[in-house]
Order: sequence, then structure tokens, then C-alpha cells
Amino acid sequence: MSRIKTCVSLYSLQDEYLNKRMSFADIMRYVKSLGTEGIEILPDQMLKGSPHISDEVLNEWNALVAETGLKPVIADVFLNTNLYKNRKLTRRECIDLLIDEIIQANRLGIHLIRLVSMVPYWVIEPLLPYCEKYDVAIAIEIHAGMAFDVAETNAFIEEVKRLNSPYAGLVIDTGIFCRKLPRVVRNYEMSIGTSEGIFDYVDSLFAQGTDLHQVLKKSGGQYPQELKKEMKSEHDQISVPLLDGYENYPFEVLDGLIPYIKHFHLKMFEMTEEGPEYSMDYKALLTYLHGKGYDGYVATEYEGNRFTLAGQPMKEKQQVAANQKYIQECLKEIQG
Repeated sequence: MSRIKTCVSLYSLQDEYLNKRMSFADIMRYVKSLGTEGIEILPDQMLKGSPHISDEVLNEWNALVAETGLKPVIADVFLNTNLYKNRKLTRRECIDLLIDEIIQANRLGIHLIRLVSMVPYWVIEPLLPYCEKYDVAIAIEIHAGMAFDVAETNAFIEEVKRLNSPYAGLVIDTGIFCRKLPRVVRNYEMSIGTSEGIFDYVDSLFAQGTDLHQVLKKSGGQYPQELKKEMKSEHDQISVPLLDGYENYPFEVLDGLIPYIKHFHLKMFEMTEEGPEYSMDYKALLTYLHGKGYDGYVATEYEGNRFTLAGQPMKEKQQVAANQKYIQECLKEIQG
């Protein structure tokens, strides 16, 4: 029996926050008003001084958590190995930075950290004693364009399996389960000059049950002739490499990974007036997870904001609300 719980990544409301239409407190209260159970936070975006926040910031955080009753589920962490112009961070420096994030998560009452895609596998084992001490698990994000055919991702997965610790796992981003190319991507790219034929070609791949990423993988990175003939402008040369970041895996790719999955990002580009998201079948995914007995959170992660057409208003609040409404309805039907 599954117990799938709802969550919102505050990344979804970043433009509201950046442009000061909503404060951090406004966002927390808004998410609570949607009937959501938990939140996912980017500490370095919304908590001043992160990862070394002051007691004042911590007290403000604790007060908001108490007021809203939202569960602080997961902290999103980035490992910037390129802080210096002349070298990458050493292993010791990388590990020390992540120890700071683990300690901060503990202070915030958060027991899970999402490591951004491509964090090296060798951080896991030296971090486990700190994860255990502070009761904070670490999990790498499996993200479209950097998923199961990427050596670094597979190395992390294999290390998670080898160590078999409750403090190391995976976060699955549903951008790997696109069933169509997001319509907002097509509309935005065409508005800045990208040729329509490119999107017709990519749409045809999804209709065949595949995607551009898989086609390029099989061809050794060479663009097929059908695509080349549609690439007619400078915009086309820039846009096409970005379109292999929408993948079309079957849900069954997760069959052997369920014990290691700590969290899901429900990547969302456009909720439709009809109810579902345009490019993904959340209901089918939630049904699959229910059948597997998944006991964790699924977090709304809105990224359609970056494809807002010039002169059009941001719709972060509306899109997040529509997503939560749909997900909660699906879960009520699936789980009872």
C-alpha cells in the first residue's frame, strides 16, 4: 500500500520571489493554502547566509514551519566545483562543502538533501558518517539529459547500491517521462525565430515512442538528415542541442530502483485547461508508484516560467495551484 504525499518545490515560485511580488512567508502561506503537505526548499535561494544561517534566520524559519504546518521535506543543494578560475575543487573541499549542507539541513529539521545531477559518486561514502550523525540522507537527482545513459549518473547509482545505506539514494525528475515535447518550449522557441519544422520532427519522435536524446545516442551524436534539413537559421543551431533534454523512458526503468528512491520531482511545464499536464502523464506515473508501494513525496516543480512569451504575465501561482489540484485529485482516486 503506497502513501504518496504532496509537496511543492519553492523553485516553482522563484520569479514571484525574485521580483518581490511574494516574500518567503507569502510563498509558504500560499503553498499551505493549496492543501499541500510538504515543501522543498533551495536554501541558498531563500535563506540568507546559507549554509551558515544565523539564529535569527533559523527562528524565522521555525516560526513559519510552525504557523503553516508544512513538512520541510528536502533541501536542494548544488555542488559548485568551479568556484575558482584556475582549478576545480579538491575532493576534500567538495566533501567539506556538503558536510556544511548536511549540518544546515539538520538545523532546519530536514532529513533529505537533493544533490544536483552529476555530483561525483565518491562523495557518498565519506559523507555517510555525517549523514548518520545528523540524520540527513543524500540523494542525487536523475534528470533528463543526464539520466541512465550517462556514465556519471550510473556510477552514482552503482555506488548507492554497493553501500546500501538508508542515507544514500535517488531523486527522480519526471522530465525523463515526457510523452510529448512541452508545447510552451515550442511556442517560446518559435517566437524567437526557431524553425517550426524542427519541432514537427521532434514531435514525430515522441509519437513513435522515442525522443531526440535516444536518436542522437544511437547515431553517435550526429543529427539525422530529416532534422538537418529543418535547421535553417542561427536560432536553429542554438535550439536543437537543447531539445535532447526531454526524454521518453517507460516507467519500468525504475523497477530495480524503487528501494533507493527517496523523492520525486513532478517536472511541470504547462497545466492544461482540461486538467492534466500537456507533456506528461502524472496519473499513470502515480498509478505505477502506487502499485510499487512508494512511500514518499512527489513535488511540483514548475519550469514553464522560463518559457513565458514576451509581454505575457508570469503564471507561477496559477500553474502551481493547477498542478497541486490535479495531483491531489489523482491521489485521492488512486489511493482512496
